[in-house]
Parts: sequence; structure tokens; C-alpha cells
Amino acid sequence: MRAVQLVASVGLTGIRISDIPEPEHVDDLVVVDLYAAGVSYPDLLQCTGSYQVVKPLPSILGVEGAGTVRSAPERTGLSVGQRVAVLCFDGSWQQTVAVHPSMVFPLPDSVSIAAGAGFLMNYLTVHFALDERAHSHEGESILVHGAAGGVGTAALQVASALGLETCAVVSSEDKALVAKANGARHIVLADGFKDEVRKLTGDRGVDIVLDPVGGDRFTDSSRSLATNGRAVVLGFAAGDIPTVKVNRLLLRNISVVGAGWAEYVREHPDYLARQWEKLQPLLASGAMQVPEPTVYAIDDAVEALASIEDRRATGKVALNLR
Repeated sequence: MRAVQLVASVGLTGIRISDIPEPEHVDDLVVVDLYAAGVSYPDLLQCTGSYQVVKPLPSILGVEGAGTVRSAPERTGLSVGQRVAVLCFDGSWQQTVAVHPSMVFPLPDSVSIAAGAGFLMNYLTVHFALDERAHSHEGESILVHGAAGGVGTAALQVASALGLETCAVVSSEDKALVAKANGARHIVLADGFKDEVRKLTGDRGVDIVLDPVGGDRFTDSSRSLATNGRAVVLGFAAGDIPTVKVNRLLLRNISVVGAGWAEYVREHPDYLARQWEKLQPLLASGAMQVPEPTVYAIDDAVEALASIEDRRATGKVALNLR
């Protein structure tokens, strides 16, 4: 079968399209023929060995995908041919995977294979950030940075479904349209966002800031919080890791928390089932939508990653594996 492998941690030039054997020894696992796989910022970090979990080389890129069940243990309740999304921490950019049943999620009819290939990481990460880390409540307000990207659009969808009032931060008018299509109630441009947020909230600030960007925005993000507000750190797409002057936390009674979903799942594998129990009804009812991604052919995997690296991508990016 075909797979996308990283053979050297030298950036995008270290990627190869390879032929590798199909999975073996799968008696207790679910075998899924993948038709598409999600592309995310951590995949880009893997290419330079700068992600917090560094895999031995050669390694298969990707963590999420979607396809149909080829075989499954009877106890799983999964049937041959059933459409599913999967998490595969050993690499999803390959045509067939064998994964533990806890990593397989039946796709509702409302979610296509292409969309299902790339929503698990972002939607589960955002849900973890809001539910487990920020302890959000219906009616609270949230400011979402990078709101036209994969994490940002997922944040707008999940937050809206949970009853939060959403404000999107974007860098251009084109990206504002993407944020609006994904449920943003208010939209502000990144340049001068703090003052705009203060105006929108009557100088109160927002209850939650969700930040996958980092960099020099973070100080103004903390200044955008209301009393008892929470800034949730998801990543550092801007490249720079900000520092926090902790006296601000005291003066305004605000909190800064990290949301490392993958690390949490590794320590608490049963958490995935609890998350899916909450999110699946929102998907099935249509309260939460999964937009169609921008799809690249498997042979164009480098270009797919490049679109994330240079910030051309809006929404989710996926690979067609067939």
C-alpha cells in the first residue's frame, strides 16, 4: 500500500511517497481502509523534529483519517463497510491502518468521508480545551485566534454548539468570511483586536480566549479577559512562545491554562469515549457542523503541508489517499 513517510527531519524535503506492507497481526484490532487523512500543524512540526513527541525515522505522518471498516472484532459492534473516522498515532497517511477499537468513531450521515478525515484532532482538542480546561458555561463569551484555520474553525463550531458567544480574530477580510461561515457572531481583525474586543464587550472583556497562535498577541489576549477570565494555550503557530507576567494574573484574577489534548489522552485513554458521548449527538443533530476540507492528492502531500506553513490554508486540509 502507499504511504507518506518522513525519512529525514530536514523539513518538507524529507518527505517521500513509499510502498509499505499492509498491517499484520490484527486479531484484536480494527482494520480500516482509509480514503482520506487530515493534515495539521503538528505534522509540519514533525518534519523538522520540533514537535514534542519525536518519532523514530522513517515514520508515517498524520494522526487522523476516515474510511471504511475492513474487519473488526465482534465485540466492537462495528460492521464491514461501515464509515468511520480514526485516530492513528502511529501515522494515518497510509491506505490501511489497524487501530485499537477505542480509536474508531462511527461517522454520522451528516459528515462526509473527506470532512471526517480531518475533524477528530481539532474538534476533540477544542472540546477538551473548553470543557476540561476552561470549564466553559453556556452564555459565556469566547475570543478565538486564528479563527479561519483548522483549529479556529473547529473552535467556532464547537463553541457555538456549546452555547458560547463567539468572537473571531482573523488577519484579512477573506478569512473573515471563513470565520463567519463557521458561526462567528463577531469578527475583529488581528491588528488592534484588543481595543475592538473592549468596545464589543462594553470594556468588560471576554470570559475565554482560545489561542493556537501565541507570539506577540498573547499579552493583548490576557488584557482582553474579563475578571475570572481564562486564556487557554493550544499552540504556537506564530513560532514564538510568549511569556506571562504573573502579576497580571493577580491584578485581574485571570488564569492561563494549557490544553495538551493528545498528552492527556495518552494518560487517560478512556477520556476519548466520554468526549465522543458528548460530541456525537451534536454532530448527528446538526448543531455542530464539519465543513468540507481543502483536499490534496497523496502525491501532493508536500504542497498540502506548505499551504499550512505559509498560512495560505483556510479551514481544514486533507489528503486523498486513493
